[in-house]
Amino acid sequence: MSALPSGATDVAASNGSGEPTQTTAVRATTSWRPPSGQGDSDGSRLTAGRGLAGHRWIASPAAAFTVGALTSRLIGGIQSWRDYPPSLRLWFWLIPTITAVIGGIPRFFRLEVPHSLVFDETYYVKDAYSYLVSGYERSWPANANDSFNAGHPDILLNTPEYVVHPPVGKWMIAFGMWLFGADNPFGWRFGAALTGTLTVFLLSLIALKLFRSHTLGAVAGLLLAIDGHHIVLSRTSLLDIFLAFWLLAAFGALLLDRDDGRRRLASRLAARAAASSDGRPSATQLLTGPWLGMRWWRLVAGICLGLAVGTKWSALFFVAAFGLLTVFWDMSARRTAGIRSWPSAAVIKDGLPAFLTIVPIAAATYVATWTGWFLSKDAYYRQWAATNPAPGWDWLPNSVRSLAHYHLEAYKFHQGLSADHPYESSPWTWLVMGRPTSFYYQSPKQGTAGCIAETCSSAILPVGNPIVWWGGTIALVILLFWWAGRRDWRAGAILVGVAAGYLPWFMYPERTMFIFYAVSFEPFLVLALTYVLGLVLGRSSDPPWRRRSGLYIVGLVVVLAVLATAFFYPVLTAEVISYQEWRMRMWMPSWI
Repeated sequence: MSALPSGATDVAASNGSGEPTQTTAVRATTSWRPPSGQGDSDGSRLTAGRGLAGHRWIASPAAAFTVGALTSRLIGGIQSWRDYPPSLRLWFWLIPTITAVIGGIPRFFRLEVPHSLVFDETYYVKDAYSYLVSGYERSWPANANDSFNAGHPDILLNTPEYVVHPPVGKWMIAFGMWLFGADNPFGWRFGAALTGTLTVFLLSLIALKLFRSHTLGAVAGLLLAIDGHHIVLSRTSLLDIFLAFWLLAAFGALLLDRDDGRRRLASRLAARAAASSDGRPSATQLLTGPWLGMRWWRLVAGICLGLAVGTKWSALFFVAAFGLLTVFWDMSARRTAGIRSWPSAAVIKDGLPAFLTIVPIAAATYVATWTGWFLSKDAYYRQWAATNPAPGWDWLPNSVRSLAHYHLEAYKFHQGLSADHPYESSPWTWLVMGRPTSFYYQSPKQGTAGCIAETCSSAILPVGNPIVWWGGTIALVILLFWWAGRRDWRAGAILVGVAAGYLPWFMYPERTMFIFYAVSFEPFLVLALTYVLGLVLGRSSDPPWRRRSGLYIVGLVVVLAVLATAFFYPVLTAEVISYQEWRMRMWMPSWI
């Protein structure tokens, strides 16, 4: 994989003091060749020769500020799927579709098994049913699980239930119940399975966008499609799979905004150059560069982030990380385009608009997810403000004060969540799958359905694919060096996604935590592994033997990953197997 995408660079020329010089603007394209499957759409090659005249990345100052030259320098030769040759355009959409279909098979097959609520489904599935009935959470009698498992969910009590997670994920679970009924496990879990499958589709698209490689797009989608951890989270109605989807969607929107912002910068800078006598913007115009106007993809990202926070509050760390990431991208774009005061220009002309676009939209979206609570009269804490006057805050509507109090109490709960749990795990162990959380375990006896041994096991253990997780962990180290040494923006973006979902948990060492929280950043871990596999594939200009060797190695990694999933599949999906077969799959004592 090349250190930079074809025809684009985020590193400007410098006069030695760190400030870009006018020569920054004369580089129309770069001399980097793309990685495997990542070639220029025109199939052009670098020309050989002595001196500067033989290199495509040199252009006269007058030509450097045309729309084409600026766009090529800022984005590259392939700017959208339409820039692929006609024979490859179909594959841009077909590859994500195929990987999603592959991912959907293990997620939907036998989705109704086991025919009972497992692990925390006891909370979120029943809350989702309550949403369908009332629009908010209501309490359940003591025998609610037995009745729910028997297909009789209509035993809600009239009293509200106190919950500590926002509504979005539970509404997405309720969607499946609305379609297929609340009296069967397929209806309970359809929303999770569909969301997990769509996440595979989305990740493959994002990999195509990041790496400009059909091969790597297929690899990324396939690795997520077959990962056991993601499969289990897609087959059980917990909130984390919905969180992962909205976070990945926000990242995808910001990727599209990155290109959109650079097109705007190229267009507006080129318009100023065209209006001048020498074909270049004036020194004043190059001081800070143009305003770029409304960035619609940032608005989409804000909505997705609002829905992510509306699923779990841990998404707030992604809001901060992604917000900074998009501003740094704009800062780099202005530097590459030849803007002299690019740091301050990016903060003022890009950073402030980004904040005003993403944060208020995300906040408004989040508040809107509580509509059911607002419309109710007896939801938990709904009438708290009416009986708790607050001098100085009386100007706020009672509903707003009540919701603020609700959030304060929920925050206190999360801060004090330190009860012992047999399957809690420290974030230190997540990347190596030190302690997967057992969702379900039964010991059928000989003669029961599917059990022909003396003792059998039926388990759901969200153990990740060792090739994906252990390989992805090694890949993160390589990405750190590649980002620091080559300043590849793609490596940095992937690392930001992992860091936003992983590092914040180290701030709460006393809190009860589980490994399945890691599904929020798992797509970025897969992207990290895919990035390194791109390095193995090599460049399109490499000798055939080098390319062939790289392809064999990547193919071997994918085959091993598929075989690992096939091996662990019985303990991912509650298949009935002998106790000895179950023990054979418990590679670490901490998995039991």
